[in-house]
Amino acid sequence: MAVHQGSSPPSAQPSWPPKGLSGTPICQRYENQYRFASLYRRQRRSPIFSAYIYSQPEGKRPSSQWKFEPQLANATEDGNMAPFPPGVLNPNIVNSQAVQLDYINSSYTRGHLNPSLHHRTHEDRVSTFTLTNVVPQKFGSNNGPWEILEDMVNHSLGSYCLGEAYVVTGVIPYQDDKHWIKGHRVAVPEYLWSAYCCPKYNESLLNKFNLSEFFPTYAAIGRNDRNSTEEIVPIDKSSQKKFWGYDVRRMPLDTLEMYLKQRFGTVINVFYENCSGLR
Repeated sequence: MAVHQGSSPPSAQPSWPPKGLSGTPICQRYENQYRFASLYRRQRRSPIFSAYIYSQPEGKRPSSQWKFEPQLANATEDGNMAPFPPGVLNPNIVNSQAVQLDYINSSYTRGHLNPSLHHRTHEDRVSTFTLTNVVPQKFGSNNGPWEILEDMVNHSLGSYCLGEAYVVTGVIPYQDDKHWIKGHRVAVPEYLWSAYCCPKYNESLLNKFNLSEFFPTYAAIGRNDRNSTEEIVPIDKSSQKKFWGYDVRRMPLDTLEMYLKQRFGTVINVFYENCSGLR
């Protein structure tokens, strides 16, 4: 997995990235420490996935001071993410990545791939508020079924996982690739997906509550478009009407990888040896 926390870049086995997806890798650094990793596509001005190490959250959600990635605008710049400066932005920043103006009056929220909720320290939580970690996400998804999924993952990993847990969250683009915000600025995904890997877990507790199917890996796909077909994620009309069409379907890891292969046209392995190699 392409995740690492510390003062040096990702390198060892836990830094093995998901195979099969292409883009610009970003080691997301904040205050001179690597916090998580993203695979970014410049032409889409949005990430394909973010990967991180889960830790139980503490304290309140930090205020959102949105940041950008200087190294995307200029390869010689500092590797630390930086708050957007006041006034007119450098054209290199605007051309290389999404900016705050892209989301204003767009009808889409800033959807975290790596959520603040899944981190303990204030610095790790603040580092998630960078536009290279978010995608255009409908409010009904972001504040509905997808938020419920993030809470479920937080509870599951916090309650049953022993040691480090790894999470990768990404997007599935539209097949026609015609959905963008602000003209042709930022690509809108049709679905979001997420998967976790917990190499060491409390087997006796899982057996007691009949939850063994959720470990060591589990995954989900969520709708970001009410008008999408139901082959991947069906609509549950017994849910609140405002959330219809933003459903989340939970599934085994290999089922997720099957859908990713169908949409991206290549074999995709999210975790090193399907998580068993991280034990």
